[in-house]
Amino acid sequence: MLTKVGIFFSNPGAKFSPASSASATHFQVSYGMSSRLIYNIRQLVNARMESHLLRGAELNSLPCIDNAWIFIEGDQIADFGPMSELPADLLDRITRSRQNAWGSGTGDTVIDAAGQFVLPAWCDSHTHLVFAGSREEEFVDKIRGLSYAEINARGGGILNSARKLGAASEDSLFNEAWKRLEELRRLGTGAIEIKSGYGLTVEGELKMLRVIKKLKERSSVSIKASFLGAHTYPSEYKDDHAGYIDKIINEMLPVIARERLADYIDVFCEKGFFDAAETETICRAGMSYGLKPKIHANQLNLSGGVQVGVKLGAISVDHLETMDEDTIAVLKNSNTIGTLLPTAAFFLRMPFQPARLLIDAGCAIALASDFNPGSSPSGNMNLVVAMSCIQMKMLPEEAINAATLNGAYAMELGDSLGSLTPGKRANLLFTRPIPSLAYLPYAFGSDLIDKVMIGGEFV
Repeated sequence: MLTKVGIFFSNPGAKFSPASSASATHFQVSYGMSSRLIYNIRQLVNARMESHLLRGAELNSLPCIDNAWIFIEGDQIADFGPMSELPADLLDRITRSRQNAWGSGTGDTVIDAAGQFVLPAWCDSHTHLVFAGSREEEFVDKIRGLSYAEINARGGGILNSARKLGAASEDSLFNEAWKRLEELRRLGTGAIEIKSGYGLTVEGELKMLRVIKKLKERSSVSIKASFLGAHTYPSEYKDDHAGYIDKIINEMLPVIARERLADYIDVFCEKGFFDAAETETICRAGMSYGLKPKIHANQLNLSGGVQVGVKLGAISVDHLETMDEDTIAVLKNSNTIGTLLPTAAFFLRMPFQPARLLIDAGCAIALASDFNPGSSPSGNMNLVVAMSCIQMKMLPEEAINAATLNGAYAMELGDSLGSLTPGKRANLLFTRPIPSLAYLPYAFGSDLIDKVMIGGEFV
């Protein structure tokens, strides 16, 4: 349901002074930083005075303003509204810009976005962006009939990536990850969570997390890091689960905490990997160091991962291809977000996540790409949104909310990202001229992103 917003309410925390405009709901910005006025926007999407995590039917409410403008000051959203309520001082800036008089040499710009839709940038809350080399040979094995579990059991899958990562230098890992991150930034991703988990040794896991830390420091994209040492058991610990869990708890976690390398701890809770009791043990160890849990849950089986996540107050439980009524009931009665990864189900030819059941039950859900070399070799969130509508029967409004605002909350960034709200970071994506918002997921094979702004600057 598209909610049309008619007036603007200013952010009380920004630097405003009363305007001479007749409209009492508008304010004149105190200019001091470079600024951008974007006007004639066909539709401003997910424009909210304030935001909160969306549950169930709330996902269908997407506030939009037709024929709109938005004002960016520095790296933040300062003001927005319909063109009919454009303050006189901003209208004057448009006039002067046409005369090449405003903003010359100051970094200030005026942009005519006629025909374009403007949305908050995507917030991808589940990826494995740092890896060494691709795994297309396993893609062919899957075509020939081998299952994900069978490939993993014979040393492929995660173990394959772990061997490649062990042989790669930290610099080469960073350079390859940087290229991927830049590609995703151009596709509209403004915030991303990145997991370790292809190291499976003390040295390998620390190497991955140090690369993620370096990406955090150098990229304009907002990045969160998850420690996923419990991704699978290394070959040498295949019959000694307790020994590897001890290594995670007593050798990896103390260094990770000391160097502040992770925000979250994650575990692949699945049959043949880490069971529910092992998952809880590892998560509690991470929590003792201040890492909040996020769990890979219920991808292949009813693993108990959702129940463990809810019990521990996990930020999110991710995958959820395999759900039943009892598990959905547990999730809906919690503060934990269910993160759905449709491109992983697509690539593995598995049943898609039951998005409609989860939404109709009142759950809070987010969408993410699961970008990784084995089961989802794409971080294109535009495709994730389209696939969610096509294969999981999510409405476009639901999918956009889940991939922006709820995705931000799944990284604890909802107060600063995920919606077009005054005071939030100016992460925007601009579509090419399109006939309607629904056209974005409808035309799933077309490149409909014209340009992307991260922190008030165009990519």
